[in-house]
Amino acid sequence: MSDPLLIMKNISKSFPGVKALSSVDLELRRGEVLALVGENGAGKSTLMKILTGIYLKDEGTITFEGGEIEMTSPKQAQEIGISMIHQELNLMKDLTVAENIFIGREPKGMFNFFLKDQELNARTKELFDNLNIDLNPRTKVKDLTVAKQQMVEIAKALSFHSKIIIMDEPTTALTENETDALFETINDLRRKGVGIIYISHRMDELKRISDRITVMRDGTYVDTLKTAEVEMSKVIQLMVGREVYIESKPSFSNQKRDVVLEVKNVSTKSHLKDIHFELKKGEILGFAGLMGAGRTEVARVLFGADPIASGTITLHGRTVKLTNPTTAVKNGIGYLSEDRKQFGLLVDMDVKSNMSMTTMRNYAKTGIFVSDTKIKKAANEYVDRLQIKTPSIHQKIKFLSGGNQQKVVIAKWLLRDCDILIFDEPTRGIDVGAKGEIYKLLDELAESGKSIIMISSELPEVLRMSHRIIVMAEGRITGELTAEEATQEKIMEYATKIHQG
Repeated sequence: MSDPLLIMKNISKSFPGVKALSSVDLELRRGEVLALVGENGAGKSTLMKILTGIYLKDEGTITFEGGEIEMTSPKQAQEIGISMIHQELNLMKDLTVAENIFIGREPKGMFNFFLKDQELNARTKELFDNLNIDLNPRTKVKDLTVAKQQMVEIAKALSFHSKIIIMDEPTTALTENETDALFETINDLRRKGVGIIYISHRMDELKRISDRITVMRDGTYVDTLKTAEVEMSKVIQLMVGREVYIESKPSFSNQKRDVVLEVKNVSTKSHLKDIHFELKKGEILGFAGLMGAGRTEVARVLFGADPIASGTITLHGRTVKLTNPTTAVKNGIGYLSEDRKQFGLLVDMDVKSNMSMTTMRNYAKTGIFVSDTKIKKAANEYVDRLQIKTPSIHQKIKFLSGGNQQKVVIAKWLLRDCDILIFDEPTRGIDVGAKGEIYKLLDELAESGKSIIMISSELPEVLRMSHRIIVMAEGRITGELTAEEATQEKIMEYATKIHQG
């Protein structure tokens, strides 16, 4: 057993009106991957912000490499060898990849003024080669996919030669192959004695990559368990302290189901090629595929965000032209984007305003004035119906957990009474307890007659939720599977084009 690299003992932290942490313990050993788990709001982020100097602790001690330290700033943490890769990417998109990684540490030339571009790019290329990352150091960050931006964040953290690296949901936007590459990098770091604190809601990842698991709940320390000796069901039970919705997928018969949507031979100029599928009333149609397969592009076409070059879209037997999102909404289509904070919510506004933003005209008194009483009544009804955890409908969205933010987006489209709901990565960044609640809600929506398109990168989620599964690769549909015949292996065969659709 290796010596402790880090010991956090009896850490407490309070904010006005909230006890965020109460006597929390954490121990990280050299060359160890320690998973840190808990529901959103359990205190994981607060504890890590204390470790990285973003917050000052109220009580407790931090011991690093055998000596007690007082962490006072992020710069201090970075200088002594503690780095964090945040879930929310923190890159300057108009700068190049290399400039982002070495910002403030760029090699300078004459009079310490001119930037040595060639040396900067060479150092970045060497770093990428060591990490098996295929990226051009000269590429601007704004031209990268979310997955590639995530890899830049990882490379930036590793460029500091850190002794502790905190990874907060690092694989959220990564494909399976990119996740494999990340895990290879983590294993290399582990062999070099680097300690990794790995925060993730994906239980399969924790089983695969971690040595031990520390569980938090409601701002307190619960337990630390050896990964090899514990079942993930036990970890989930410790995390949530309650029963999680894990019912088997409800039965679904395609017989005598009305076709509510037909996409026929649809292509776009940029990506989609000859897309054809049907969606039936009360069906959850899953879309699977690797990053860049075209799943989100299909959603954007159906929501009128991207134009089609050829093909037709039929709703309830009537051909429609979905030229913009307003047209799509008028035709009963709601879209829950994978990036809910950018495209689904106004985070500085309250719950009530976010829920009613697509239905404001419904609450007009005389065409000009809006009935705030009606809006409040509707918002409170959906807070109760969806069990949204918020002090009130006047709470700002940015103060809610990820799961509750997602429920507010769902409420927005339910208030609009959309017939078709498109969920793009519906549980991304959501803890296991809230994930179960979202699953239950989707099942109930389908049972009530809503038709759902669900895009997910998590194959267990696709298999659990879908009545039928469409698999895509490189802008094409390469396979279609019923719930009964679908397996992870079959989906991956189609996703990697071993079968041609």
